[in-house]
Amino acid sequence: MSVPAQARDVLARARHLMPQLVRWRRHLHQYPELANEEFETSALVQRVLNDLGLKVRAGPEATGTPTGVVGLLEGTGPRDASRPVRTIGIRADMDCLPIQEKTGLPFASRHPGKMHACGHDGHTAISLGTATLLAGMRSQLSGNVKFFFQPAEEADGGADPMIRAGVMENPRVDAVIALHLNTIQPTGQLSLKYGPSTAAADTAILTIRGTGAHGAWPHNGVDAITAAGHVIVALQTLVSREMAPLDPVVFTIGTIRGGYANNVIADEVRMEATVRTLKRETRAAMPERITRIVKGVCEALRAEGDVEYVGGYPSLVNDPRLCRLVEDTAAALFGKDRVTVRDEPGMGAEDFAYFAQAAPGCMFGLGARNEAEGITAPGHSPFYTFDEAAMPVGVALFAEVARRFLQSGLPEA
Repeated sequence: MSVPAQARDVLARARHLMPQLVRWRRHLHQYPELANEEFETSALVQRVLNDLGLKVRAGPEATGTPTGVVGLLEGTGPRDASRPVRTIGIRADMDCLPIQEKTGLPFASRHPGKMHACGHDGHTAISLGTATLLAGMRSQLSGNVKFFFQPAEEADGGADPMIRAGVMENPRVDAVIALHLNTIQPTGQLSLKYGPSTAAADTAILTIRGTGAHGAWPHNGVDAITAAGHVIVALQTLVSREMAPLDPVVFTIGTIRGGYANNVIADEVRMEATVRTLKRETRAAMPERITRIVKGVCEALRAEGDVEYVGGYPSLVNDPRLCRLVEDTAAALFGKDRVTVRDEPGMGAEDFAYFAQAAPGCMFGLGARNEAEGITAPGHSPFYTFDEAAMPVGVALFAEVARRFLQSGLPEA
């Protein structure tokens, strides 16, 4: 494969950063921090960006979050006076999960009950590496690169408050990219989905109320557990009978709590469900549909049913032109055989969706699976880790996409 000279330079610089990437990643892995508690992680990010000479803003006033960080790298390369200066954003998430690590790694978590089990330590290290690489190439950058280090992706979401705080402005971000490490694909394999890529993820909290009684005399009460069972079955018809077969929806009740003892008729049951949709109109219709079924079934069984519907992350819609730039850049760097374009979206959720609503966005997957080394555990597993050899791949792709975008903008559709 013939790699253009500038791309070869970016690849070489990224590979040279491997020892530092490993140091950052392993330090972050040993000291994981939960959502909106990423104070030490944030401090490390700020130190690195300040040392690189970036303009750094952090904390609640600047980012709308307690720990968010924004770093601005201003290129000094030649600019076309006939057009505005372009700015591209690169986003990384920093938080860990409330999981007790069981990997046995020498750099395993030192914080009991906390673990980087979704690769955010790698995402942060890759973005720091990209900032390092591009800071050494300022004279080749004809615009700006903004680095977003975001808290709380695994919880209530740090992307939306950061955007509402104005991080996409001054200068205005014209495109934004992100990656997610995975142990599904072999190390260095890339995947992306044009258009809708992930689902919107909302929460339905269902409360079923009956009347308590002695279990030997059920006719004296209204059994909330029996009503809840009928509600569970009826709600499955949302997907099987109310949704078009080509309109993907997932409705999963993940928790159910109710009852006191084996001889007591329960007076209340509480259930929580995740509701995943791809189409905006489908998402908008779900609260009414769920409420109708819950209340109707409960009324038939003399119980009462209430639904609290909590909106979550929207669907991530990748911009096709930015996807084309990422795909073409990855093919130029690594070869077309290393890039997979997915036909179907996934039903997971990602708060990068908010960034992609604020500007043309593209999140792509970066494989970090290494079966020979036993690196196969899925994300959110206590045995999860990833192949660190994937990190320079992410750095090189981030850096080259940024350089090309600042030079030429988005390709034609």
